[in-house]
Amino acid sequence: MNSFRKICAIVSLVVATAGALLLTSCAELKQDHPFLPVREYERMIVGRLDAEYVGTDNCVSKCHKHEKITSDFKHSVHGEQIKPETGLPLVNCESCHGPGSLAIEKIGDDVQENDEKKVKCDTNTFLDINTLPTPAQSLICLKCHAAASSPSLAHWNGSVHALNDVGCFDCHKLHRGPRQKVSREETAELCYGCHPEVKAENSLFSHHPIREKKIACTDCHDPHGAIQPHLLKGNTPKELCTRCHMEKQGPFAFEHGDVTENCANCHAPHGSVNNYLLNAAMPFLCLQCHAGHVVGGGDTALYNNRCTDCHSQIHGTDIPTPTDKKGSFIR
Repeated sequence: MNSFRKICAIVSLVVATAGALLLTSCAELKQDHPFLPVREYERMIVGRLDAEYVGTDNCVSKCHKHEKITSDFKHSVHGEQIKPETGLPLVNCESCHGPGSLAIEKIGDDVQENDEKKVKCDTNTFLDINTLPTPAQSLICLKCHAAASSPSLAHWNGSVHALNDVGCFDCHKLHRGPRQKVSREETAELCYGCHPEVKAENSLFSHHPIREKKIACTDCHDPHGAIQPHLLKGNTPKELCTRCHMEKQGPFAFEHGDVTENCANCHAPHGSVNNYLLNAAMPFLCLQCHAGHVVGGGDTALYNNRCTDCHSQIHGTDIPTPTDKKGSFIR
């Protein structure tokens, strides 16, 4: 009996500890990170005022540890940019990490000896990028990548990503190799890290060919900000959708009213259990707006399995509504 009580006590203690850890984790997730004035973030990325800029070559000339990173950087879109008047790189390691003179001042010039003794540079003198607030991390990039140089960043500061503590380094890995952003094939998996519900929707029967690698998330969404909700590109949802579905664009003499600007009124863009990405199966989708009607006469209303068996041009047509034998419009 005592053993049973001990087991119950241990189980209760484990459950209580797990509950406490869970509550602590949830509390951490719910903490606010209020925005500071931009000048505060600017101060965070200045670097050591008692250090000097020495250039990438001087930084890496005393050890071989960073050769791979240096080589990748030199062959990247950043490292290949050279100032024509001086022949010096426009961007180097110190552009992000801060001045490096203090990091290498205690390292000798004998590279082989440094490698044998495993002498390392003093990284504590660099900017501690990983502990900086997300807006400060992004500001390192925005020093060069402003709206003037990168038009896609015009909406960044007010974008849903920036306002939800997502920064440049969450998507762009500058040390991953010469290509410093994910490829189109990798984009979906990157986005799924924060948007698992979209991954689930894209796994449904009817879906856009994202998992088949025919389109990418960035074909419809601009991760840096947009004038539309949900970071959608284009001026309206219909204008975006008809970039691929041009036959639905019109203009038509007889438009499908109330859905001329937003295709999502009928379609679920990321995936659906119904054909053609429909939000609901027919006729239930159509009956949300249209009253049912009798087909073929009689007292009993007969609904076809699909409204499109008769109304085939649901996005719009230049042909008038057909009439029945009595000359009345079929609605």
